[in-house]
Amino acid sequence: MSANSPESPQRVDVVLLKGGRTKIRYAADLLTDDGTRVTVRAPWAGEGVRDFGFVRFEPGDVFTEHYWRDRWYSVKEVRTADGTLKGWYCDITRPAALNGAELVVEDLDLDLWVSADGKDVLRLDEDEFEESGLAERDPEAASAAWAALNELERLTRLRGAGNCATGPDELAADTQRCFPPL
Repeated sequence: MSANSPESPQRVDVVLLKGGRTKIRYAADLLTDDGTRVTVRAPWAGEGVRDFGFVRFEPGDVFTEHYWRDRWYSVKEVRTADGTLKGWYCDITRPAALNGAELVVEDLDLDLWVSADGKDVLRLDEDEFEESGLAERDPEAASAAWAALNELERLTRLRGAGNCATGPDELAADTQRCFPPL
């Protein structure tokens, strides 16, 4: 199934859960839904500027986000308002579910950042993941989360994900090539 034409995009609410609660909810344009991968585009939904040291997310930034119903991660391409690629922020998540106009994703704390040039591949929030207690509550999910993080890191280093996207039209194909099914 494809989303409506760019002139009249279908809207969905992205609902990011963390620890059983809604961490953030924001409106996004549904770009595509092929039954396995859902792609949306939305402006930076946080308040103000979020400076991670290695990247700043700020008002005007645009996120093209890829969620899979059969993978334990999502990949978010981050661009400035003028279209300059900042990089990819990869969340380790349970597989996504599109329920009507809600795209629901459970964040499992682990993250991976890949800079636009592909030189920086950073594993993030491993301490938060350990402190979350998921390994004790749901060992299978914890194992799947670690496997997804390790595989994403391996793929980005092997394929140089920072050099994958050549423009918005090629992004879906490039994301599939750079982040293929685990």
